[in-house]
Amino acid sequence: MNPDLTLRSQVLISSDIESTVEQLRKFKRNERIVEICKLDPKDDTFKVEDAKLAIEKAYLASEEITVIILAAKSFSPIVQNKLLKVIEEPPKNKEFILVTASKATILPTIRSRLPIKVLSQTVEEDVLGIDVAQLSLAGVYDFVQTHKRTDAKRMKRLVERIVKTAIASERFDLDEKTLKLFSDAYVALDVGSPPQFVLNTLLLKLLAKKRK
Repeated sequence: MNPDLTLRSQVLISSDIESTVEQLRKFKRNERIVEICKLDPKDDTFKVEDAKLAIEKAYLASEEITVIILAAKSFSPIVQNKLLKVIEEPPKNKEFILVTASKATILPTIRSRLPIKVLSQTVEEDVLGIDVAQLSLAGVYDFVQTHKRTDAKRMKRLVERIVKTAIASERFDLDEKTLKLFSDAYVALDVGSPPQFVLNTLLLKLLAKKRK
């Protein structure tokens, strides 16, 4: 068992969501565990109806501590906003644990209310091939052209690297609206938006936020 895991409200970022949920089960003592998990590769996105179910479970009266585990490859901004109130003001004896694949998709409002723990991941990172800190219009054009045929799966990894690099560089004015754009880009790839279009939109918006 991972000694860093606890049955307390948090967001867990994991490349192996199913294994992480299994580990969480092993920590059960006197708590009651409720799981709403989307682990089927053909249905791995948390939906609005799943969020409604989670809220219903949260408001069921219980004297024992109830840990509600919500697990999916992605949580859209709409879903996260729907969960926000119950996470911000959880009913008595309720704990929420979100397990997902990418920190970049978690909205700032959720980040401010739940601690985020990134578990050990073994995903091989792509070489970016663009200097995000020195972003320019010409650089954006060349990079987008390079990735004209990049598929959605690899593009998601590139988007995540771009987001991490942009934040670490401290060269951009990243307000809450811009951070939401990052999560929207990742979700857009999940629902089938053209990867090149998503990449181009993300980089142009980022360029507009570059500090002079």
